[in-house]
Amino acid sequence: MSEPIAITAIASLSPLGDNPKSIWEHYCNSNHCFVQQDFGNSLSFVATLGQDAQAKLNALRKSDHKYKFLDDSVLMTIVAAREAIKQAGWQNEDVFGINIGSSRGATSLFERHHIEFLKSGKSATLSSPTTTLGNISSWVAHDLQSNGPEISHSITCSTALHALLNGVAWLRSGMADKFLVGGSEAPLTEFTVAQMQAMKIYAKEVQPFPCRALDLEKKQNTMILGEGAAVCCIELGKSESALAYIEGIGYATELLEHNTSISAEATCFQKSMRMALQNVELTDVDVIVMHAPGTIKGDISEYKAIEKIFGNHLPMLTTNKWKIGHTLGASGMLSLELAILMLQHQQFIATPFSTSIIKTGPIKKVLVNAVGFGGNAVSVLLTV
Repeated sequence: MSEPIAITAIASLSPLGDNPKSIWEHYCNSNHCFVQQDFGNSLSFVATLGQDAQAKLNALRKSDHKYKFLDDSVLMTIVAAREAIKQAGWQNEDVFGINIGSSRGATSLFERHHIEFLKSGKSATLSSPTTTLGNISSWVAHDLQSNGPEISHSITCSTALHALLNGVAWLRSGMADKFLVGGSEAPLTEFTVAQMQAMKIYAKEVQPFPCRALDLEKKQNTMILGEGAAVCCIELGKSESALAYIEGIGYATELLEHNTSISAEATCFQKSMRMALQNVELTDVDVIVMHAPGTIKGDISEYKAIEKIFGNHLPMLTTNKWKIGHTLGASGMLSLELAILMLQHQQFIATPFSTSIIKTGPIKKVLVNAVGFGGNAVSVLLTV
């Protein structure tokens, strides 16, 4: 990539918290964020927002009568976007674009409106405008009073990193100098959990670590849903306030072998990683934050793809899904947040069951992976 692109701020709400201090403290301990909740037929593990983050959502909902009709996926993003803009020091006169997506969108709100329709045969006035996927970026733009382009999309679980790719493309085109990008997901509903269970990928066992993401020896699927939103500010050129720089980007799709999975050696990841790393010595990559959703096939196929690219010289490997679950469309940006924190603190955050050899020395380059249904892979290389 010719001209550097700086990440000048990142903010999130997730089961880890809503500020960099608490998020890093959570990463530095070995506790997961899962609780069991009743989703109709049985108790299921999920990772929910903490009390402080939930209090911020409730306060935002009460602050404006229009906001009380919005889904949590929108409200979470507004809270995170306000914080990111504040961190980056963007002013009201700045023109910046917004690209924030979601795999499912206004899940809870849509389901509630549909239940009401089945009961009454009538639809609420706001059922359509408050449940579109474009709803997230539109309301963030409204809240920030921004004047630039606003884009929303769904590319399943790689949505947030695809938003970053879109932002990079806009910056490189010369059509914008700044972009707010990310993803949001509030999927903790009976129907969504039932969908994951129907695919037989959801965690069942009560054990010390219910989601065993990156445990390549596990004998059963252990994916768990989490909720959260994460956004970052990207700017064209060098910046004194840069948290990290985007050194490489890669993307790929592959032919579908199955509706819910990627190929055995994750061809899409091999392509996306090669693209992101085309101008870098492979031995310079210190860490990979893997997508690793906690499923048998998903974790192993991504690991095999990494082996194909790096051979016997594997970087340190990690993931955050053993701790916060799979936040679907937000997951890629939350992984990016972990990468930035490791770069800032110069500390590798391992999984409890990783076989990765922890190496000494500085952490200078971190690769972040995300993929979703349809084999839509994204790889982003960060450097300091």
